[in-house]
Amino acid sequence: MNALAPAALHFKLGRCFLGAAAAASGVLQLLTGDFVRLMPKWPDWAPGHAAWAYLTGLVLVVAGLAILSGRRATAAAAVLGAMLVLVLLCWHLPQSLAVPGMERPWLRGFMWTNPLKTLALAGGAALAGGRFRNAAPVLLALFLVVCGLQHFVYSEFVVTLVPSWIPGRRFWTYFTGLALIAGGSGLLVPRTVRLAATLSALMIFLWVLMLHVPRAVTGPERANEAAGAMEALALSGVALLVAASRAGGTPRA
Repeated sequence: MNALAPAALHFKLGRCFLGAAAAASGVLQLLTGDFVRLMPKWPDWAPGHAAWAYLTGLVLVVAGLAILSGRRATAAAAVLGAMLVLVLLCWHLPQSLAVPGMERPWLRGFMWTNPLKTLALAGGAALAGGRFRNAAPVLLALFLVVCGLQHFVYSEFVVTLVPSWIPGRRFWTYFTGLALIAGGSGLLVPRTVRLAATLSALMIFLWVLMLHVPRAVTGPERANEAAGAMEALALSGVALLVAASRAGGTPRA
């Protein structure tokens, strides 16, 4: 019983984060008539841009609320996961492999950020439905490690993301890069999966509060920054679901 209590808490909180993020992203799409982070922008040449934005936004709202409430969460998680896999196959992978003027794009780490992020989110959606218990930690680990390495390769850009009121911006750039690598690596070691996932979830959630929300409130691109906050919240939820899967087993939705 004591072993299952943390699993249930992590699972419920992770499911709430993921569901709330999906529903809020859908609301943003309905309000703006455009795609936001979870669903990539429809190509300019494709017909029905606004119609697809509203349709997928509505699906995100319904699926997110179902996951959040726990009612028909398994089916809703399957729908969300399927949408994310389609996004990966139809948008992110083709874009990563067909960058104009770039030779061997698969060697450029930043080209794999969105594909790996989408895979991590899809793995979390599967966990919310009680599936893919072994694959989800690996998918999240790959995303975290790549992001951590990017903190060093693209440090000049990452420094600009650290709020100016925080001293030692370059230090925090490298520190969080190491933390991401450590968290991702810990997810690959059975003995440390639960701890690594919990700490990674906490770190990402703090970024939601310290980085994303202030920019969404005061920044010029409020809708995009709000979508970024929801995306980060979803990733924090995925990490919590991974922690739940290693704390006595993932409860069924």
